[in-house]
Amino acid sequence: MPPITALLHTANHALQLGRALEMLLPCSEILIVDHGSTDRTRRIACEYGARVVDGDGEDAAHLVRLARHGWVFCIEPGESINESLQASLYEWSARGDGAGGSAGSVRVREQNRGEDWVELPVPQTRLVPRSWTNWNGRLPAAASSAVVLKGSLLRFGLP
Repeated sequence: MPPITALLHTANHALQLGRALEMLLPCSEILIVDHGSTDRTRRIACEYGARVVDGDGEDAAHLVRLARHGWVFCIEPGESINESLQASLYEWSARGDGAGGSAGSVRVREQNRGEDWVELPVPQTRLVPRSWTNWNGRLPAAASSAVVLKGSLLRFGLP
């Protein structure tokens, strides 16, 4: 089974972080790259068993190499995964080679003001091998060859 590391970048995300971390059960490791939080972000991350490292201006390609496992699932603190995506990540791990070495994309549903949800038109690449070098800021750049996983990544508005 190829284990998965969840990778999150934080900066004073104490109010959002718990929801993101609660559903990451398919991930064998949670790696938090903290960028100078002064609230309870680091403490909350540790309560969920995450390993916390300082961001210190390093680029994403360098920071992803800190992951202990060969596959990295990138998620933001204001996001969470639904149960279907959680099952897809378990299946990914159970296959032994992920999806044959290809990256994984997820459908993103975004909460608008109020209770409305909108699905973004293009899946986002979020599951990549640790050796991934194509980044768009702190998230993997789109890969047209990425396998689209079942389930959704939920992006919440501020609490």
